[in-house]
Amino acid sequence: MPGVPFVGLTGGLGAGKSTALEALGRLGAVTLSTDDVVHELYEHEEVRDAIVARWGAAVAPRGVIDRSKVAARAFAAPGEWAWLEGELWPRVRARVASWRAEVSEHEPPPVAAVVETPLLFESGMQEIYDATIAVIAPEAVRAERAAARGHAALAERDARQLSQAEKARRATFTVDNVGTVEELERQLSAVLGRLSAS
Repeated sequence: MPGVPFVGLTGGLGAGKSTALEALGRLGAVTLSTDDVVHELYEHEEVRDAIVARWGAAVAPRGVIDRSKVAARAFAAPGEWAWLEGELWPRVRARVASWRAEVSEHEPPPVAAVVETPLLFESGMQEIYDATIAVIAPEAVRAERAAARGHAALAERDARQLSQAEKARRATFTVDNVGTVEELERQLSAVLGRLSAS
């Protein structure tokens, strides 16, 4: 995709990745959420059948995957999480690749193509991007946001991810989501400016 930066966006639970992705869309980027891709994959018969075969029909009441039940099973043991990643991530990578090809046809070209990928570095997907952005926020703020969204087990989920500090260290750019949405948007606008200038 010549001239259009291909960017991975990441951050811990409650840091504000989705808010940042929306802001980037307002700033002229085209965006994709791998969480949305996973939602789509859970509707595929092949994926659903594999998950039911692994964990039983209780994770898919009336034939529909219950994400909270799948998460409970996946977080129960490292081996279970690894199995689920093995089922999903090759398909997620393929979807991201096809989306990137679609974006390359856009006229006029967008300022960037940004993919929200919570487990960006953990999954090894950083290698496919031109640049990466880590969204960080104070732990107390993250815990409050996570609780408001029904994610009580922040520490347990964090244990499966790199620390915020490590994500920030590995990322090309870091934005601190501690203030208003407007302040976050200003930081992201500056990042897009640096990307277009490089």
